[in-house]
Amino acid sequence: MAVIIVSGTGTEIGKTVVTAAVASAFRAKGQSVAVVKPAQTGVAPREPGDVDEVARLAGAVTGVELARFPEPLSPATAAQRAGMDPVRPRQVADAVEKLTASHDLVLVEGAGGLLVRFDDAGATLADVAVLLGAPVLVVTPAGLGTLNTTALTAEALRARELEMLGVVVGSWPDEPDLAARCNLADLPESAGAPLLGVVPERVGTLEPGRFRARAGSWLAPRLGGSWDAEAFTAAVS
Repeated sequence: MAVIIVSGTGTEIGKTVVTAAVASAFRAKGQSVAVVKPAQTGVAPREPGDVDEVARLAGAVTGVELARFPEPLSPATAAQRAGMDPVRPRQVADAVEKLTASHDLVLVEGAGGLLVRFDDAGATLADVAVLLGAPVLVVTPAGLGTLNTTALTAEALRARELEMLGVVVGSWPDEPDLAARCNLADLPESAGAPLLGVVPERVGTLEPGRFRARAGSWLAPRLGGSWDAEAFTAAVS
């Protein structure tokens, strides 16, 4: 996989930390990694954004942010309100394709969910995935309601003939409730794709060296790690 699109089923569910964990796992195997953020919203000009956070946690990655809009809104609305040009799927695809020439892996982190609008024409992260022919890794929350949003995301991917690489739970609680524990077994069925990782909550506050050392233990081999879905599910059931 030269490119992985990282999308969420919503906002504030651990997508950036999952991106950092995947970057760390592949870097630990000696691979070069670039991270692209097509549209960063809700961050002032000199404040660190998601790409900066991935680089802080994962270490030596190439970070590229294509557009930044000050208000915490969808990229299309934030660009319009700021009087700025929106980011377009072709612009994103071109930037990613250039990075693949010099990196083993390029991670493209979306803003919110798969179908959040980038521009007034209704373009989305899914359109970027279509242009690149890239698989989509879906980050989900652990608890009640996640099966529905995961199934809807999977349906949107299938409608566009896009591959859903798998699902990662973005913020696994220290004390998971019944719904979270049951969802581990139910998520692959809802997604039609494997569960590829469970990232514990608050790991983004770890010292970066510790984060990098542990990242592979949260992710399945397909994402560069050693995590085993069947064993983890059995242990928490």
